[in-house]
Amino acid sequence: MKAETYPFVVRPLPYEYDALVPVLDAETLTFHHDKHYKTYVDNLNNALADYPELQKQSLPELLSGLDTLPGAIRIAVRNNGGGVFNHELYFDSMKSPVGQEPSGALAEAIDRDFGSYRQWKEQMKQSAVSKFGSGWAWLVSDKNGVLSIVQTANQDVPDLEEYTPVLLVDVWEHAYYLQYQNRRADYVEGWFGLINWRKAGKRYEDSLNGNA
Repeated sequence: MKAETYPFVVRPLPYEYDALVPVLDAETLTFHHDKHYKTYVDNLNNALADYPELQKQSLPELLSGLDTLPGAIRIAVRNNGGGVFNHELYFDSMKSPVGQEPSGALAEAIDRDFGSYRQWKEQMKQSAVSKFGSGWAWLVSDKNGVLSIVQTANQDVPDLEEYTPVLLVDVWEHAYYLQYQNRRADYVEGWFGLINWRKAGKRYEDSLNGNA
């Protein structure tokens, strides 16, 4: 995804609202994208409105430099900037259920670093289901192309100077509660069938080539 600067805009979904049925229904996706994600965009723009010196920074730059931001907006940028970054990657990492599996360099790296796709899936699901409260489970690559699974709370992001996000799953209740209620594990199991492995593979290959 191309880096943006202020004013940040609500990116449309890269598919129709009903494209992820039966895993995610149109009502859940509409509520998640049009309400929750949009609110993060609006709040981030509001936080940056009076700081022209920060308006030239991309979202990854802002999130990597939180300690340097004015104290008055640091928490707002952390929470809302993370909300924008995480949701855009989440929505962009899915597509209509087609039962894809990884291929190419990413598939090789998953086998190397986790033992097999099945073992990666088990560890990824455990990370997502066991996250206490609201947050995310991520597959990330370090500067050497080594993959790992990390959790973040709320709208926090991994260290973007150390890791390149490959894909992530949202385990905030608003991501699934309308359809799954408290059955987070069922939602996460279904999510594996939505992963857009072509895009995930490209992110990984870009990270290997220094283009992430």
